[in-house]
Formats: sequence, structure tokens, C-alpha cells
Amino acid sequence: MEQPIYKRIVLKLSGEALAGQQGYGIDSEMISSIAGQVKAVHDLNVEVAIVVGGGNIWRGIAGSAKGIDRATADYMGMLATVMNSLALQDALEQIGVPTRVQTSITMQQVAEPYIRRKAIRHLEKGRVVIFAAGTGNPYFSTDTTAALRAAEIEAEVILMAKNKVDGVYSADPFKDPTAEKFEVLTYMEVLNKNLGVMDSTASSLCMDNNITLIVFSITEEGNIKRVMLGEKIGTIVKGSID
Repeated sequence: MEQPIYKRIVLKLSGEALAGQQGYGIDSEMISSIAGQVKAVHDLNVEVAIVVGGGNIWRGIAGSAKGIDRATADYMGMLATVMNSLALQDALEQIGVPTRVQTSITMQQVAEPYIRRKAIRHLEKGRVVIFAAGTGNPYFSTDTTAALRAAEIEAEVILMAKNKVDGVYSADPFKDPTAEKFEVLTYMEVLNKNLGVMDSTASSLCMDNNITLIVFSITEEGNIKRVMLGEKIGTIVKGSID
């Protein structure tokens, strides 16, 4: 029997990951692939919570740069994450994985409101929980949402699934051929070197709450399960290196 090394996780998916090769919108093949990978982990009796970004539909910062009020642009981005969350919920339930979407902005016709104790109860009952609409506040990223929800539900690790890179590099590997991939980092190194793994608010929140982060590629089938079984792929970020 395969034994996962974590019992409760938060999977952080960027909106771009759901767009696949097309770069925008929701790619049905990609979302089915992700759902299948989540099911493989769920079948190991791992409690899975998911935070999805909305960059494949709308980015608040980009909208703000075009003259839209920043708070309004961020709320639009939160609604994009709800669309992605509903699409992922549908893909998961089609393959037999019970799933609940909880939103930080109340929209009772389509999802439950976020209630910490209820989210934990869903996880304990074997349901995947998708946290949508960010923190419910403008100026906070979905990276920060992942860190906050991981702390609230006492998750052991955040799995940050990327669709373009397979870990954390010293520079952009697409622009700099000498970029070095890190195997292990501390949050302080991430902040001091400005590596852009996640924003500083999210990094500080993970560091303060001793939450491990694993950054890896989502595009290779089965990678989520490999991480859960302890394979050394991607980059591990933690409070201190033993």
C-alpha cells in the first residue's frame, strides 16, 4: 500500500495552469488531467483543499494598469477564480470525487460561504474543498489565500503547481540559460533574493506558521502523486534547513 507523507494539503493552482497551451480561458483537457491527478491523491486518503487563481480569465493588476480602479479590478479577479473553481468542481465530480466550493464572497446560489470549521469537516469526510474568491479582500493575491487557508485548516504543506517551470530558479530559465534550479530554500532566502516564488505577504505567512511549500510542474502527468509519495521533484521551501 502506497503511503503518502502528508495527511492534509493545500494545492495551489494558477489560473494559467487551467488554460493549458492556449494561454487563456479554460482548457477542458488540462482541467481533466488536473482532476485525474487530484483523484489519484484523494484515493490515497489524503485530505485535499485547493486554491485556484484567476489569471487565465482576468488579472486584477493588469486591469488596474488599464485604468480600472484597483479594488474593482481585484474583485473582478475574485469572480474569475469562482468560475475556475466551478469548472474544476465539475471535472472532479464527473470522475467520482465529492467536491465542495467555498467562496470568500457570498454567492449562495452557486457555492457555500467560507466557514473554517465546515471546511475542515468536509475534509474529514473525504471531500475535496476548493477555496474560491481569494481572501474576499482586494490587494491580496491567491498565493496569500493559499497560505492563509493552509494556516487556518492546519494543512501540513502547500503544493504549488506550475504550468511552465518545474521548480524555483535563480533567474527566469526562459530568459537566462545560466539560471540555477534550487532543490531546497528557506523563506528568508526567497524574500532576500526576491525569487518571486510567491508574494512577500504569502511567504511571510508561511514562514510564521511553519508551513512547507513545494513548487513543481503540473504538466507532467502524475506529479502531484509523486510529491505526495515523497519523490524529490521540484523545489522545497521551508522555515529552516535542518
